Amino acid sequence: MLIILGALFVFVLDQLTKLAIQINFVPNQSIPIIPQIFHLTYVQNPGAAFGILAYKTNFFIIVTIIIIAVVVYCSIKFRHTANTMLRLGLAFQLGGALGNFVDRIRFGYVIDFFDFRVFPVFNIADIAIVIGVSLFAYYLLFVEGQCRRRGSDAEFSVSCL
Repeated sequence: MLIILGALFVFVLDQLTKLAIQINFVPNQSIPIIPQIFHLTYVQNPGAAFGILAYKTNFFIIVTIIIIAVVVYCSIKFRHTANTMLRLGLAFQLGGALGNFVDRIRFGYVIDFFDFRVFPVFNIADIAIVIGVSLFAYYLLFVEGQCRRRGSDAEFSVSCL
């Protein structure tokens, strides 16, 4: 249930912030929040991170469907785990992937708006995906790996689920 609610929260927050940008900005408009450091900039990104593979919308749709399927599979596989880090990681990945997926389907591009001037412009979905992948990777590398080393002792059942 945490995975579904978390994904829904990320998705709705992402879509609402993108709608607010669309309503209040014109494409490429930028408003400095902290001049030369942080701006809100409305970018219509037809590519992936850093704008790579621009206008390969069908490719991104197919890749996103595969990613969503993998995350849903992992969500089902780990649905009974008590590890909140793992479930939140999956929720953030799913919500973020769905947020950018909906943009690609509706518009053929992703709406980005957080602009730190030294980094490509990004959105809530991107933040959620990065956090989700980081939490998932941390779980797999450190938590589950530690559990496997312990074997099947009593400590395993408490800390590794």
